[in-house]
Amino acid sequence: MSYLSSPLGQRLWPVALLLVSMSAIQSGAALAHGLFAAAGPAGTTSIRLIIAAVLLVALFRPWRHTVGPRAWRTIILYGLAMGTMNFLLYQALARIPLGIAVALEFTGPLLVAVVSSRRALDGLWVVIAVGGLAVLLWPDQSISGPLDPVGVACALGAGVCWALYIVFGQRAGASHGLQSAVLGTVVAALFIAPIGVLEAGSALLSPHVLMLGAFVAVLSTALPYTLEMIALPRLPRATFGTLMSLEPAVGALSGLLFLGQTLGLLQWLAVGAIMLASIGTTLTPDNRVTDRAYEAPRPD
Repeated sequence: MSYLSSPLGQRLWPVALLLVSMSAIQSGAALAHGLFAAAGPAGTTSIRLIIAAVLLVALFRPWRHTVGPRAWRTIILYGLAMGTMNFLLYQALARIPLGIAVALEFTGPLLVAVVSSRRALDGLWVVIAVGGLAVLLWPDQSISGPLDPVGVACALGAGVCWALYIVFGQRAGASHGLQSAVLGTVVAALFIAPIGVLEAGSALLSPHVLMLGAFVAVLSTALPYTLEMIALPRLPRATFGTLMSLEPAVGALSGLLFLGQTLGLLQWLAVGAIMLASIGTTLTPDNRVTDRAYEAPRPD
């Protein structure tokens, strides 16, 4: 019997796939940062979404499935939330460190988890998360100086869009599963592409931008989508949520390794507080919530 078919292997390899997925997403974000000088944040967002949409359509061929008018309404809202989330996150990455941007954005799914629950214990996690945010946003805490307020606003806006993405994604995924994610990516690309063209113009067609954009699309969308589709149906909800809570730390490490962005001790503690709040909402789940992870991928 091979290791992967053993009971321990069956528990660990989906976890490994999800960790690789998170690392790919944050590495893709760091790589996208290198495109900002050539294509700008909006241009980088559009080239990533366009290439990702082409790859996903070619891979999953959504035209084989019929989508009704009511489902299209939800998919369009889902795609708009996805596109706006990516756009605002890249605007934030151009102004503030990657780890801080991801931590601020992560308040979106944390908000969804808290709002959907009626437990008094969630008040504790809210207090911890707000404390972490207060430390992150406190003036002059950043090693490189105060955080850019526009970058902070964009990261928090991306968090709001991530919350909307979860809400509409659950509705769309309930009826059309993975096809909703593919069609949502197409909608996001169509929505953001004109903004990127206005900002970057013909620079989007340069070989350098196309090549790096393809790498970003694979790392940030195509690869994690595929890995998560394999891993998530095999993971309990608590395990999935706990692993997802590591994302701000993975983002901070990617910023440090690939972009040389250092954080102070208080900022690391603040990121840890937000992670702790997310882990807390996951490990003390509402009994009305099913034990399996939601199976639609999320595009950071």
